[in-house]
Amino acid sequence: MKYNIKYLWVALSVLATVGAFALLQGCKHKTQTEDPDRFTSNNAEFVVDESFQPIVDEELYVFKATYTKVHPKIVYAPENSVVNLLLDDSARVVILSRDLTATEKAALLRNKNLKPVIDRFAIDAVALIVNQASKDTTITVSEIKKILNGDTKTDKNIVFDNANSSLVRYLKDFSGVKGFTQKNIYSLKSNKEVIKYVSEHPDALGITGFSWLNDPDKDYADAVRKVKIVAVKDDTGKDPDAQYYSPSQNTLALKQYPLTRNLYILNCTGKYGLGMEFAGFMKSDRGQRIILKSGLLPDTIPGREITIEKKIRL
Repeated sequence: MKYNIKYLWVALSVLATVGAFALLQGCKHKTQTEDPDRFTSNNAEFVVDESFQPIVDEELYVFKATYTKVHPKIVYAPENSVVNLLLDDSARVVILSRDLTATEKAALLRNKNLKPVIDRFAIDAVALIVNQASKDTTITVSEIKKILNGDTKTDKNIVFDNANSSLVRYLKDFSGVKGFTQKNIYSLKSNKEVIKYVSEHPDALGITGFSWLNDPDKDYADAVRKVKIVAVKDDTGKDPDAQYYSPSQNTLALKQYPLTRNLYILNCTGKYGLGMEFAGFMKSDRGQRIILKSGLLPDTIPGREITIEKKIRL
């Protein structure tokens, strides 16, 4: 009789565990996949700085595969256009490489009664590239500033993406100039064009986002193979023994590579919806793993679970 009672308790424990597991899985599935009622709308438009199309496309692909009944739409535009659309109330969810200024935040609050929720989700590097045939492999921060200011002679053509991009704004802030008037410095139309141009011109120095050099699409992958990244040394800092570093997740995490920029998602909807959910997804463990795989630095390094089994000899 004791054995029957013992087996009964075991059976009840197993059934309880199975039932709890099934309930947990059911709740998890409903929360992460097919629960469109959690959103105020199944359709939304996000306006994104075109400099970050590769990583945003990857995030969006997995997001749409997870939430199959929602239909977010991405519009890519130069940074200036993205900010203007936000201030004009033509966009409520945007992705930028900078926070809004105090003046921009005040204008949103005063004119539209909008207070943005701002989340950083990744850190990108600004990469300098040259043709594989070039002998140049290193450069200092001082040299970069002199080139951009026109304070030094160079036989290289300096190229970057379009004049309204976040990269140009970054380079102006970095070098302390209002505009680039030198004949050997000019903009193209996109990061892809910069990479292709440098791959075909040994005398060119290209400036592009690091995300465009990792896992490139087929239409410009061959061009990426024909360029190389220049290592940069910050000779303007307090460290007299500073070294040359190339952009990587390690050098970004250790703050060794000097040319970096943050990636933010700004939500001005004022309600829970696709914008808030997409921001949460990119900040989640899954979203941060996508960024980690892309080669950029996630805002939060995803943890790793390690199971240690101890064998007991009988």
